[in-house]
Amino acid sequence: MWQNLGITPLEALAVVLSAIGIYAAFFVLIRTAGQRALASWSTMDKAIVIAFGSVLGRVVLGNTPTLAAGIIGLATMFALFRLEAVLRRTRRGAYLSSRPILLMAGEDLVQGGLKAARIEEDEVYFKLRQAGIRNFSEVALVILEPTGDVSVLRRGELIDPMLLRRITDQSAIPAHLLMPR
Repeated sequence: MWQNLGITPLEALAVVLSAIGIYAAFFVLIRTAGQRALASWSTMDKAIVIAFGSVLGRVVLGNTPTLAAGIIGLATMFALFRLEAVLRRTRRGAYLSSRPILLMAGEDLVQGGLKAARIEEDEVYFKLRQAGIRNFSEVALVILEPTGDVSVLRRGELIDPMLLRRITDQSAIPAHLLMPR
């Protein structure tokens, strides 16, 4: 039966092990590169991701890709994705999640956050313009989210500290921007 599917049990196991290895390597590389790797991409970044996908697909599926190998590889990747989601909800799974990084508090850039996020000042200014900010006095906070997105919170309403609970460098946030606890 396996021969009819175009893959032997040993080849199927190789696909599963390759998928697990690639998933683990990708996870480690993304964690090493930081959340910035997931932020908005240039045209070149998109081209590189397409090339990565092609290379990774060949590694997972082996020399002669078959439909069965593709289904097994895809199912393995989805299973690992689901397992990671389940593990994130456990107490020890917190290490799987990145923390939000404070990039700007009030009118001041947070240099430690920029360095940790590997983000240049000009990239923050770009995100401020995208958010419709016309001058720095409009900014309450700028945060790099675990997803790689950048959130820009405007001044005007006080911010509930509960919304900021996992953010790094909270001591840099001016008290006058926060609701009393």
